[in-house]
Amino acid sequence: MMILRSVKKHFPVYPVVLLLVVSIGLGCSHRSTQLRFKSSRGTRVNASVQLNELISGLNKRSDDRPVVIRFPKGRYDFYEEGAFEREYYISNHDQVNPKKVAFALENLSNVTIDGQGSEFVFHGRMIPFALIGANNIVLKNFSIDFELPAFRQLTVKEVDRATKELTAEIYPAGNYRIENNRLVVLGEGWESVPRHYMAFRSDKRLTYQRADVGFYPSSVEEIRPGLLRIGGLKDAEFAQPGEVLALRTYYRPTPGIFVSECFNTTLENVQVHYAEGMGLIAQMSENIRLDRFSVCLRGDDDPRYFTTQADATHFSACKGEIVSIDGLYEGMADDAINVHGTYLKVTKRVDASTVRARYMHGQAWGFKWGEPGDSVQVVESQRMELVDNRVYRIKSIKAVDRPSEFGAKEFEIAFTEALPEEVTESGSFGLENLTWTPTVVFAGNTIRNNRARGALFSTPRRVVCENNLFDHTHGTAILLCGDCNGWFETGACTDVLIRNNRFVNALTAQYQFTNAIISIYPEIPALQHQQKYFHSGIVIENNTFETFDRPLVYAKSTDGLIFRNNTIKQTHDFKPFHWNKHRFFFERVTNVEITGNRFEDRLNPETDIRLEMTDSAGVRFIPLPLSSD
Repeated sequence: MMILRSVKKHFPVYPVVLLLVVSIGLGCSHRSTQLRFKSSRGTRVNASVQLNELISGLNKRSDDRPVVIRFPKGRYDFYEEGAFEREYYISNHDQVNPKKVAFALENLSNVTIDGQGSEFVFHGRMIPFALIGANNIVLKNFSIDFELPAFRQLTVKEVDRATKELTAEIYPAGNYRIENNRLVVLGEGWESVPRHYMAFRSDKRLTYQRADVGFYPSSVEEIRPGLLRIGGLKDAEFAQPGEVLALRTYYRPTPGIFVSECFNTTLENVQVHYAEGMGLIAQMSENIRLDRFSVCLRGDDDPRYFTTQADATHFSACKGEIVSIDGLYEGMADDAINVHGTYLKVTKRVDASTVRARYMHGQAWGFKWGEPGDSVQVVESQRMELVDNRVYRIKSIKAVDRPSEFGAKEFEIAFTEALPEEVTESGSFGLENLTWTPTVVFAGNTIRNNRARGALFSTPRRVVCENNLFDHTHGTAILLCGDCNGWFETGACTDVLIRNNRFVNALTAQYQFTNAIISIYPEIPALQHQQKYFHSGIVIENNTFETFDRPLVYAKSTDGLIFRNNTIKQTHDFKPFHWNKHRFFFERVTNVEITGNRFEDRLNPETDIRLEMTDSAGVRFIPLPLSSD
């Protein structure tokens, strides 16, 4: 049986745009350029062709004087037809090419795009913004959304627990096909079969203890258009009427904003409401500032419960300073921010100072890894410890499997000095580029109702995470990781300040690396053989934890951890369930200080502090009397 609900064309009354004139100013004495649009109603004009012409004009400028492009406030629709077509390799995404791109801002300098409150709506499978080799670009005052997202929502109407059948209404309406007892989601020029879902309560919080539920129904039947009966669904007996199941895949073809090899990028008052990948992904770029950048719903009355297919923001092998302030990150299928580099695995020792090394993760390859003069260190991946304390300088680097680094997976890297003799393909060694590591300021943000984790930091430079609200993150609120075995994401943190944050009911489900509200969890297969420590210099102070469960901090392979002057309040919003029954769980740590903290229910060091592979002398606990309030 096949039931078809084809893609519908929706024509609500919106102010849409017709591009009439691009004012002069490209390559002449004028300091700015202005877009002029004529408003129209009752139709949606494809602005891609005119945008293509505008950007082509920018590329013909004879100087780099500042240009400001203003969009009169309105709705602008961009389709694949007339858009740019590009081959891009994007970190932590599926490497499918070619890609359609609306705003392809390549090799430009000193350009500001001001949407003045406009809605930019995209059709098909596109990258809305790509900034490539660009300097001093400012994007501000607009939102990004897609007419038909790849997510679909099922609002549960009835549950038959005996037969494990659900009756549910699908949203957006239409745009699906039922074929061989499968629900096939139809988009504009694409289709997909969802195999997982995120379960939300009616208040848009993710459902307690339901993480990454598979969507493999034994039957799908249409009762009437938009109302489905779904049988044999895993965990159906736990569903509740009014619950919303956000159907998804793990496919990440296109981010909302892609930044690569750029210098000084600013995003100001920009909202991403949906992307079939990350909201923002930046790689090999220097100095990025997000000021009121958000990955969020379209307001409290938005019928959607989801935003992006993956992280809200992601920074791979960047340097300089990354700043994210006063943003709202909600409804994502992954983390609010992830900052890391990428380990290359040594695949061959060519000579004393030259090795071949390879990108290993299936979604992270094809882009530049380093340049001559960069500083590199070598890690033994099973123990996750440095081979020595030396830094090696790149003399030359060239792709092995491609003519250039573009699209490459493997490189031959020569260093100015000899590498340790043990660094060969017979062992397990990774290379970390220390030059491409940033400082981070993550402050004043709200992270809520998202899957997996809140904030991930993996950089040896200073990280300040302060004055944020972590509100019902489904897993760990903050993770300090490092992994040269699976994700191949560097690296060791050495200076992290986590202060004045508020954590509300984090960890209502379990995911990878989620051992406590704050989880310091490098992936170390041979921890028992490790001689050195991975993370160091971590201070957690003046935060408020409002938690229904026990685990506050988990730390592994850490030298130097201070937990002081924090307030811990016990809530009763959920039933405690986590396997970790300890406030503090330490595996191979030293120089830990727990002091000046206030617990609503008194801390018992004998049961609330667990030590494994840790000398008790390395943990200093100074209790504080219970506060009267």
